[in-house]
Amino acid sequence: MTDFADFTWTEANAAEAQRLIGLYPPGRQASAIMPLLWLAQYQVRDMVGVAWLPVPVIEFVANQIGMPYIRAYEVASFYTMYNLKPVGRFHVQVCGTTPCMLRGSDDIMKACKDRGMKKGATTADGLFTLTEVECLGACANAPMVQINDHNYEDLTYARMTEILDMLARGEEPPVGSQIGRTASCPEGGPTTLTEMV
Repeated sequence: MTDFADFTWTEANAAEAQRLIGLYPPGRQASAIMPLLWLAQYQVRDMVGVAWLPVPVIEFVANQIGMPYIRAYEVASFYTMYNLKPVGRFHVQVCGTTPCMLRGSDDIMKACKDRGMKKGATTADGLFTLTEVECLGACANAPMVQINDHNYEDLTYARMTEILDMLARGEEPPVGSQIGRTASCPEGGPTTLTEMV
């Protein structure tokens, strides 16, 4: 595995980094830190198969926008969207906030544990990393998880188990609501203003 000491943008990402920096007024380039870290994390994923931010990569991004490394590291360590250590091929983030907890996130966590996952750890085969996170913004469709870039909502123990099995087999489970609702519509469809449907 590479030590990332010679990390630099790919040609396409160098252009994207310049575009992102250009979105902010002169003197405010540090505001681009979040999208640049995100871009870097995905370049690392494309390089080694795992999306994470090694220290030299954070240093590279910070240097590009004239930000002290520690400030960039503060951002990367604050937001759970950035991985400061390698994760599995599938990063399973279970929401444990109150709406998800009240609607069964403990069952979702149990489905993960029954598949051999432990919070904060990667399975021996490198396939799954399990993290419990705070609100992922789909409270109306609780309980839910985010796996890599996709949300899976309206989950049950059985459906979560099926999703994990599908991922392990290399299949792509349908994303979003697992009971067929659109966005955060009520279960069963609209209950008010039905004449407008």
